[in-house]
Amino acid sequence: MVPLFYHPNVTLGKKVLKACYDGGARLMEFTARGDFASEVFLELNKFAIAELPGMIMGVGSITDAAAASMFMQMGANFIVTPSLREDIAIVCNRRKVLWSPGCGSLTEINAAEEMGCEIVKLFPGSTYGPSFVKAIKGPQPWTSVMPTGGVTTETANLKAWFDAGVTCVGMGSQLISKEVLANNDFKGLESTVRETLGTIIKLRT
Repeated sequence: MVPLFYHPNVTLGKKVLKACYDGGARLMEFTARGDFASEVFLELNKFAIAELPGMIMGVGSITDAAAASMFMQMGANFIVTPSLREDIAIVCNRRKVLWSPGCGSLTEINAAEEMGCEIVKLFPGSTYGPSFVKAIKGPQPWTSVMPTGGVTTETANLKAWFDAGVTCVGMGSQLISKEVLANNDFKGLESTVRETLGTIIKLRT
């Protein structure tokens, strides 16, 4: 499971990161969508390196090669994009940093894999659904898919995705909700992360 999160407040971001970490998450995709997002990510990544051993920080919502290069220089361990872009593939491959492009067709998935993509992001996942993944995995069992958007913490939803053959799932507001942030309910977030990971582990065994 890859939690997705963005907020301009560094202090709040650290609390979210710590709650996810304490809940068992070891991946975090910082969705760089706001002004000065790079400065926020830099502080969060430094915090993760110093305080959260084993936490792997990456950056999402990257739309051009320059942004990918900048975040990699800040220590991003993986790059996630909303669409398939060859320029981003080139700079990530040069640095041997994992990149996951948003794809919405078998043609795009094939093109991404030809560029060296290891895990394809199915985006938006809610548009395609588990049946799309199952259809793709038929002729291409080697394809690794991560749906983002439309993935919830409910067991039935997670079961549908993993039964279809996804490798992992990206979870944003369904996991780190506005209510959690508004109420500073970081213990609640920690519990949700732990329970969701537990559900995924059971589904994969």
